[in-house]
Amino acid sequence: MESKFKTIIEPFRIKMVEPIVMTTRKEREKYLDGADNNLFLIKAEHILIDLLTDSGTGAMSAAQWAAMMEGDESYAGCRSYYKMRDAVQDLTGLKHIFPTHQGRAAERILFTTVGEEGKIIPNNTHFDTTRANIEFTKTEAIDLVIEEGKNPASEYPFKGNMDLVKLEELFEKHKGTDHIPLCMLTVTNNSGGGQPVSMKNLKETSELCKRYNIPLFLDACRFAENAYFIKIREPGFENREIKSIVQEMFSYVQGATMSSKKDALVNMGGFLALNDDALAAEVQNLEILTEGYPTYGGLSGRDLAALAQGLQEVVEEDYLEYRIRSTQYLGDALVELGIPIVRPVGGHAVYIDAKAMLPHIEPKDFPAQALACELYLEGGIRGVEIGSFMFGGIDPKTGKERFSEMELLRLAIPRRVYTQSHIDYVIEVFSHVVKNSKLMRGLTITEEPPFLRHFSAKLKRN
Repeated sequence: MESKFKTIIEPFRIKMVEPIVMTTRKEREKYLDGADNNLFLIKAEHILIDLLTDSGTGAMSAAQWAAMMEGDESYAGCRSYYKMRDAVQDLTGLKHIFPTHQGRAAERILFTTVGEEGKIIPNNTHFDTTRANIEFTKTEAIDLVIEEGKNPASEYPFKGNMDLVKLEELFEKHKGTDHIPLCMLTVTNNSGGGQPVSMKNLKETSELCKRYNIPLFLDACRFAENAYFIKIREPGFENREIKSIVQEMFSYVQGATMSSKKDALVNMGGFLALNDDALAAEVQNLEILTEGYPTYGGLSGRDLAALAQGLQEVVEEDYLEYRIRSTQYLGDALVELGIPIVRPVGGHAVYIDAKAMLPHIEPKDFPAQALACELYLEGGIRGVEIGSFMFGGIDPKTGKERFSEMELLRLAIPRRVYTQSHIDYVIEVFSHVVKNSKLMRGLTITEEPPFLRHFSAKLKRN
């Protein structure tokens, strides 16, 4: 795609369509009340534009559908696994590849194996399922993103970077113990606004981990989008191919978890990859117990085949340019409306700074969730809160209520699903929502589960 043209075109043609059911505001009021103001609990058929997540919601290519028809459904040793393994190893160079039904299964297996009470796992920023799987093993999850990553308005190009000073302080504090079984880096940093990690920071984090003999793992859900940001933002990479950048990224780590429902362009799947032989043996035992035989890991052969093909397609530069520029288009339009967003715009989503947009709603009343509800009522658009509703709750150490540093509403763009006219509709709905922002009120939780409360908690309007 030639960058001299301003118009963003999808680098594909549409061969199949799915109808969207139109709803009225009165109907949406009924649906939202029936869901107790939790958008996860609304039926998908009652959503016009679904920006809840980019996980597993993308459209697969003709080549992926064709690969599925050739999927080998043998229980053990299916050829689809070896295609998937080879595709993963081609990009990551990692030795042991364990397929899982999705990313959180890979996280559960890894953290069940290495975690226990008294241990710590640092990250730039843990996402919700990562943190939940770590904390379920009584391990402490610590976020060490750089200060720029906590400021939504900052234009720093790599706001997902690890704070190396704080990381080294943590390593020094626990030096000579086995309290830190591994360190993670999430690329791109989802909870921090979809912000990328620079190659320089990744390399320096790796070097620091090696000095303290701590293995470094990537949460690699959006590795290709991160690689594209490195290409366009980091000096010295502008002439490198995306695949080459990806391979260098993985050369600095000893393992990775991945939800393939993101940058592998599939609707279901994931994997855990690592080099350590002893750890791999423990992982294999747990995978057989909980996911299935290691050559299918909870996936059908056709899922493995589609995953292998998706990993080849996602490093195509035309696709990534379209992907990043399309998200930028939405972000720029919201800025023109005077809506505060996390800057610069990330790869897979636009994040609204609800704390700045709704300063009259306190964090305890979940401003981003209030904004999410209003967006649905106004135009049938579903986003997701990433703030104190998702990450808050009672601190197990202090017994006090904890709040998120940022109150964000994420608009995650499914891959290869919506056209520019759909995004223009989102922009138009926001132009109406922003006019009524001062009238919005917060919410109170009336019922919640012990883990990942945002998925099923019930709320009432204040």
